[in-house]
Amino acid sequence: MTNDAKKRVGIISRLRNYFLTGLVIAAPIVITIVAIKWVIDLIDNWVLPFIPKSYLPETYLEFSVPGLGVVFAVFWLMILGALTANFAGRTIVNIGTGWLEKMPVIRTVYKALKQIFETVASQGQTSFKQVVLIEYPRKNLYAIAFVATETKGQVAQQFDDQMLSVFLPTTPNPTSGFLLFVPKKYVKVLDMSVEDGAKLVISAGLVTPDTVPIKNDKT
Repeated sequence: MTNDAKKRVGIISRLRNYFLTGLVIAAPIVITIVAIKWVIDLIDNWVLPFIPKSYLPETYLEFSVPGLGVVFAVFWLMILGALTANFAGRTIVNIGTGWLEKMPVIRTVYKALKQIFETVASQGQTSFKQVVLIEYPRKNLYAIAFVATETKGQVAQQFDDQMLSVFLPTTPNPTSGFLLFVPKKYVKVLDMSVEDGAKLVISAGLVTPDTVPIKNDKT
């Protein structure tokens, strides 16, 4: 290969690296902005039709204000929460939910969704406590999982060992997965954040956090 050919290959290689670097930087930003815009537009389309036009900025301005539906939704949810804080509000809400719980098909969906949202709201941002390794799907094969809580209730009563309720996510979509009950003594706790664990799962192992020691002893 001549020197000119080598130079051309070198230039092409550098340009490709520049492109890939720019893509890595720009793609997450663009996707995040698009996702946020999609959520805002979705909520606006749901909420704004219920708001009188006299309260909408576009009635007085030559342009619409994106995100106004989100503001109204948050405001009304806060009012709903405040109303249920007293006896009269709880009574009204209980009457309405009582009707839903009497409908054959709807009550099953409603109760399941209510339990999910109550669990998420009660745990806040601490839904998952730790990132762990568990043997799955067989011995000597390990998978990343997230500790939800210590196993309680009837499930815990079936075992002599202390059990942990862990969520085993799938790759590359960590929102789906399996709920597993694992003896605490068989769980290897990793010294990494839940966010780093999620990145590891989503990227199929391509994006790993800094090397840190693994806690072999259980919490």
